[in-house]
Amino acid sequence: MTVDFRASIVNAVNRDMQQKREIRMYGCTEAQMREAVEQSLQFRHSGPAMMAASLMSDAQEMINTEYGEVDYMRAEDARQCLNRAKWILFEYCDTARG
Repeated sequence: MTVDFRASIVNAVNRDMQQKREIRMYGCTEAQMREAVEQSLQFRHSGPAMMAASLMSDAQEMINTEYGEVDYMRAEDARQCLNRAKWILFEYCDTARG
């Protein structure tokens, strides 16, 4: 029985790179996001579209200049929040995909 260590290492590196990409995009991995979304009371009672709309409202508040200058961290939080909202819409509301 031969074990292809090279393929195993390549798969591990690719998985790690994908997780890092997801964390940059969303602030967490897709698996963590799916778990959080599906356990959410808002998701269960109001549905995915309303949850996405709520996240977009949160992003609007994050970039509201009434709270002071929008620095890099606030802008980054808002960007990730919008990406999470888009992910919910594409994952749970996009009937064309499947």
